[in-house]
Amino acid sequence: MAAAWFRALADPGKAGAVSAGTAPAPAVHPEVIAVMAEAGIDVSGSRPRLLTDELARSAGLLVTMGCGEVCPTVPGLTRLDWNLDDPKGRPLPEVRAIRDEIRARVVGLLKERDWMP
Repeated sequence: MAAAWFRALADPGKAGAVSAGTAPAPAVHPEVIAVMAEAGIDVSGSRPRLLTDELARSAGLLVTMGCGEVCPTVPGLTRLDWNLDDPKGRPLPEVRAIRDEIRARVVGLLKERDWMP
């Protein structure tokens, strides 16, 4: 959800986002697809991918979602850890709350870094 919000809200000339996880599911969870569609963002074609050390090293900023010690550590790379609940299997009202919290954090990051259009 964070990468989708980032791509929807950031100035693409200033920054981009890639989504990856330490234990990616085979597909985006249906509840995530549903609540993002409610917000006008289609993530149904997205495919989860593994967060590798190589991928992390190619980033300018790493935003993690509570993976702790499992996340790659790249010397010199700023890492923000957003400890958020996993939306998998949660009721839609809870997934909506997670979606909205992620959006707020993405907006805050974009404003802080001057990456808004």
